[in-house]
Amino acid sequence: MANHINPGEDIYSIAPGRVCLFGDHQDYLGLPVIACAINRFVKLRAVPNDRGVFHLNLKDLGEERTINLDVSTEKLQYRDYLLSSLRVLHRYGCVPDRGYDIEIRGDVPMNAGISSSTAVVVAWINFLASTFGINQPLTPELLSRIAYEAEVTEHGEPGGKMDQYSIGVGNIVHIETGKHFSCNIIGHALDGLIVAESGVPKETIGTLSRLKNNALDAVAHIRTKYPDFILAHTAPEDIEKYLHALPEALHPFFEAAIKNHACTRQALEILKHKTPDMKRLGGLMNEHHAILRDLLHITVPRIDDMVNAALEAGAFGAKIVGSGGGGSIVVIAPEKQQNVIEALRLAGAQDAYRVSVDRGARIPDNVLEP
Repeated sequence: MANHINPGEDIYSIAPGRVCLFGDHQDYLGLPVIACAINRFVKLRAVPNDRGVFHLNLKDLGEERTINLDVSTEKLQYRDYLLSSLRVLHRYGCVPDRGYDIEIRGDVPMNAGISSSTAVVVAWINFLASTFGINQPLTPELLSRIAYEAEVTEHGEPGGKMDQYSIGVGNIVHIETGKHFSCNIIGHALDGLIVAESGVPKETIGTLSRLKNNALDAVAHIRTKYPDFILAHTAPEDIEKYLHALPEALHPFFEAAIKNHACTRQALEILKHKTPDMKRLGGLMNEHHAILRDLLHITVPRIDDMVNAALEAGAFGAKIVGSGGGGSIVVIAPEKQQNVIEALRLAGAQDAYRVSVDRGARIPDNVLEP
């Protein structure tokens, strides 16, 4: 694909944060997820330099680093997604041929379950691919796939594809994460959305690995007695049928997978309507949170206090987002947003604010265009 940016120009790249509405801890099981990009952004500004390197100023981290244009011989360090992005892009025909001074900053909260790190990766990849070109058209889906390869495949990490595709494609998306992968936009707006940060740092890699391994182990146990078992075809009323095939310690992971999948399927049917029933959607969100809290035990007291406060203040639904152990919650509270925000802050939220659904990663004409 030919470059569509003048290499002598300043370049801006924007990527939003995201919230998972339904399907937490489902994508690594090949089960669907419903997520949306939100209007909190990582913004990248790149100014050409004559030094033949990328000099990055990561404002929110208080860090600076320099990366060579050719990283083919550099050793990849743990979770160095900036370097792995360049390695992956090279396989797509991206060959940087000039340096830039790059500033990255934003208002996506860090370590809060809103995917700030993926937003940085997507903004970085979009800048590189749009500036130096790749060997095929850069669609939102391809941008998302490259980001997934850079973050997960290249590092052998346990994550799924929700973060990259919800940020790269934008809007409200239904992501089929199984063998026949697809990512479809199912909506462009959702009334009454709030994000509230607990201030308790989330725990990602360890939590994901533990829950993923236990859930996959449960499925493997069942398949030794029921070779034709398909997780995606199993309903909550079928759970009892299979529990005898599992060690008791794996019961909650299996039950959570089935029940969360049922919530996601029902939510999809609601969101397909031109005017979704927000009260029903909120009820499913509450059910989803209860499963994450009581079966997977990924919440903490402050998160649960915030969820309870939101519901008592009139929210239709509230749930934890992200891998768990802390982070943030997402709330649906049409016409009650201000009351709910005040209640969340009284309940210990570090911050709480309205958000809207965003259209996804992009290269704007200037940094003022979010």
